[in-house]
Amino acid sequence: MNNKTKIDYQFDQQHIWHPYTSMLHSLPVYGVASAKGCELTLEDGRVLIDGTSSWWSCVHGYGHPAILDAMQTQLSTLSHVMFGGITHAPAVELAKKLVNMTPARLTKVFYADSGSVAVEVAMKMALQYWQGRDKPQKQQILTIKNGYHGDTFAAMSVCDPEGGMHTMFGNSVTPRLFAAAPQYGFDTPLSDADKQALRSVFTEKHQEIAALILEPVMQGAGAMNFYSPEYLAYARALCDEFDVLLIADEIATGFGRIGKLFACDHAGIEPDLICLGKALTGGYISLAVTMCSDEVAEGISRSPAGVFMHGPTFMGNPLACAAAHASMTLIEMGHWQNQVESIEAQLKQELAAAKAFDAVKEVRVLGAVGVIELHQAVNTAVMQKAFVDKGVWIRPFGNYIYIMPPYTISSDQLSQLTKAMLEVAASDFDNQGAPSISHG
Repeated sequence: MNNKTKIDYQFDQQHIWHPYTSMLHSLPVYGVASAKGCELTLEDGRVLIDGTSSWWSCVHGYGHPAILDAMQTQLSTLSHVMFGGITHAPAVELAKKLVNMTPARLTKVFYADSGSVAVEVAMKMALQYWQGRDKPQKQQILTIKNGYHGDTFAAMSVCDPEGGMHTMFGNSVTPRLFAAAPQYGFDTPLSDADKQALRSVFTEKHQEIAALILEPVMQGAGAMNFYSPEYLAYARALCDEFDVLLIADEIATGFGRIGKLFACDHAGIEPDLICLGKALTGGYISLAVTMCSDEVAEGISRSPAGVFMHGPTFMGNPLACAAAHASMTLIEMGHWQNQVESIEAQLKQELAAAKAFDAVKEVRVLGAVGVIELHQAVNTAVMQKAFVDKGVWIRPFGNYIYIMPPYTISSDQLSQLTKAMLEVAASDFDNQGAPSISHG
């Protein structure tokens, strides 16, 4: 196989399962031949500006020489080795960077394979911690509604109970505690109603709650919702008051996406555990981490097992660690700050017109995230084709047309994305959520 191998679309349709699709009614797929910078080149020669950073991960764009060089060098020396009883420089050097970059209390690094696994690891850590603290009754996980934390079973259990996957898998999903999602936006003060909704669960259930897990400031795939940093600060205070761990799921928000290096920085708080992924490697290879404090690590190590009970086959993969080290070096250079500020300003200016459209419920922008929320759910396949025909890659879901472009996107490329969003959002929609627009 080489780069000139033609894609067998019929085989793909008959045998390959893509995310959230049916094998009875397959959705169209678009063959990508190559990618460079902020552009995807399709097999038929069309070039699309990428508005998704490949599900929010390719923050440095595609084909970045620093990451490619790091991976090629590592590939020629040590591509993989088991992590049990073995260590290597890429894992150690990456951990040094992460300990230096993250909040001060986060000193221990556990390498995971993906974001969902990092969430599973954090939840297991929380449960083992309380066993080591002689409080084994603290087995419950609290979260807030409208959240999304991954597709594996423990991660599913803390996703939104109505909009998530609970109803489909029934009793196989562990029941969790849910507080109402914060109702007010990023720039609004914390309301008494939001405070009371969260405090009431702590007051009633704190004896059994091991940890509160949430997406700080921005709820991603569950609702594309921004909420007040004051809410996050209040959640930290409640965890301290009621002796509960705080897990920050920063897989989507970490490394600058919403204007701070970490979303927790908006509130000036430090979690007890943090989950990181996506931008960690710049989207070049799968890797995630769960980090925790010395106190959490000590509690786990004093649990009856005496060790943390998790160890993936590809844990600490050298190739992935090398890619992540290069990605983190780029983040440390600080260019992302001006890039994200410029993206935010342009998104606010260029998406503002959508507020007047009949189909639009709300327009939201924070950092390098732009969201147009519609009154009704969209027809993803039809809308996807409309965007491709306009020369952009934007993948809507639910009621949301959103972009999270690479930080390296140019102003002209970003304008092409926002123009396409406005043209689609301004159209009339049928009762199936399909836009009635031309695809030229």
